[in-house]
Amino acid sequence: MTEATRPARPTSIAELKAVAQPPEVRGRRNAEHWTASLYLRNLSPYLTWVLLKTPITANGVTGLMILVGWSTAAALLIPGIWGVVLAVVLGQLQMLVDCCDGEVARWRRTSSPAGVFLDKVGHYTTEALIPLALGIRAAGYPLEFPADFAWTTVGALLALVIVLNKALNDMVHVARANAGLPKLTDTEGESAPRGGLISTLRKAARFLPFHRLYHSVELTLIAFAAGVIGLFLGQPEVDRWMVLILLPLSVLALGGHFLTIMASRRVRS
Repeated sequence: MTEATRPARPTSIAELKAVAQPPEVRGRRNAEHWTASLYLRNLSPYLTWVLLKTPITANGVTGLMILVGWSTAAALLIPGIWGVVLAVVLGQLQMLVDCCDGEVARWRRTSSPAGVFLDKVGHYTTEALIPLALGIRAAGYPLEFPADFAWTTVGALLALVIVLNKALNDMVHVARANAGLPKLTDTEGESAPRGGLISTLRKAARFLPFHRLYHSVELTLIAFAAGVIGLFLGQPEVDRWMVLILLPLSVLALGGHFLTIMASRRVRS
């Protein structure tokens, strides 16, 4: 089957996977979240199959992903354990829909810069809203100001550091484009530091990968763990300890990420 003869809808899941999940997509080192590699890419073709039977565009699917992401953060505002349970479910759903928008675009041949931009909007806003919601949870209900400003401020600072950490990767692409350098190939060789102390610390971080805690999926799972522990030790005390621990670790992850970029080939001509 060639692109010119491809039908509007796939005739089988195998046919859909061959087009929508080519090796260059499944083999991406950094672009795929571990949930996608582990199980979501096995589920997404079935949802994509349904979506291709509707008139929704790939960008429309990305819009759904954004709404699910925002709903994930909103769920954390529900007091008690059920709010974090709902957030975990919605966080997984967001990642599933995130797999599908690209699959719809590849099948319909409608990939575009607008789709990439919307995808960035979805992840940036979701991963900023979740720590803000965690700060509100840490403040407890009902909120009392100005006493609770301390906890909402911690949440806001956590959101800022997470967004800055995400932005570093996009800054690399902007810097390379402005310097006239080719697009990165997403390989270990390009992203790894060129030796020395930073390379050693990066290898050590693989055994305690706290720098990976700040994706929406991980944040909802951490919130769920805090919610379960809070059933026994009390809330909002456990949520407060959670954000107090996450904030300095996020600053450490941001600094390490910056140093790793500067020591790698990504920003070298």
